[in-house]
Amino acid sequence: MTPASVGFQCPECIREGRATVRAPRRGSGLRAAGRRWGAVTLTLIAANVAMFLVTAVSAASVGSSPLDNYRSPVFDALSQWPYGVTLFGEWWRIGTAAFLHIGPVHLVMNMLALLVFGSELERQLGRWRFLALYLLSALGGAVAIQLFGDPRAAVAGASTAIYGLLGGLGVLMVARRQDLRGLLTLLAINVMISFLPGVSLLGHLGGLAAGAVTAGLLLLTRRRAQVQVVALVCLAVLLLAVAVAVPTVAVLDL
Repeated sequence: MTPASVGFQCPECIREGRATVRAPRRGSGLRAAGRRWGAVTLTLIAANVAMFLVTAVSAASVGSSPLDNYRSPVFDALSQWPYGVTLFGEWWRIGTAAFLHIGPVHLVMNMLALLVFGSELERQLGRWRFLALYLLSALGGAVAIQLFGDPRAAVAGASTAIYGLLGGLGVLMVARRQDLRGLLTLLAINVMISFLPGVSLLGHLGGLAAGAVTAGLLLLTRRRAQVQVVALVCLAVLLLAVAVAVPTVAVLDL
């Protein structure tokens, strides 16, 4: 007999008990990372990194440095060029530009922001609502560029979506009556940075507004899933229609 916490157990009973207990399974590294940072957040980061690698290889194929990925044919075909959308019907540029970056520093900065804010919002909203917030924010930034940006200039970057995440986070914090001072300070700093040359202030503000509107819709319809889906789809259709159909109103010095 074997001493136990209460009384004694026979060796056969111990062996039978051990045989019925399942050994714990070790989760894979990807699953563990997905649980910690969010599966959608990590997928979006992977998509952005993959597109950077594609444009870097494309740049090298035409004799440019891979670090100058914006000199690649792929980048030229996918970046947001307002004239390309309105005059030549290249509507895909509205969405693909949000997955392109101009150089590795641009990529790293945006992906760090996506990792921090995306993981938090994915935890609060859930995977599909977070994905809707991200994509609609990027679309909102693209609309602002189409309407008010220089139609001759190509624009790219996930910053439109990142600002949308900040706008969405702000709406959620207001609804929960949380302290906004830290977020407002961060937004103020980033808006100031947006005035630097080569940075799209319009895209940032458009993404910020679209993210706030999307988060507001998610809150208003949170108890009615079907209404929520319809509201998000209607917003997406509206933004797409405006981006594709309405010509830019920017004044050019010809």
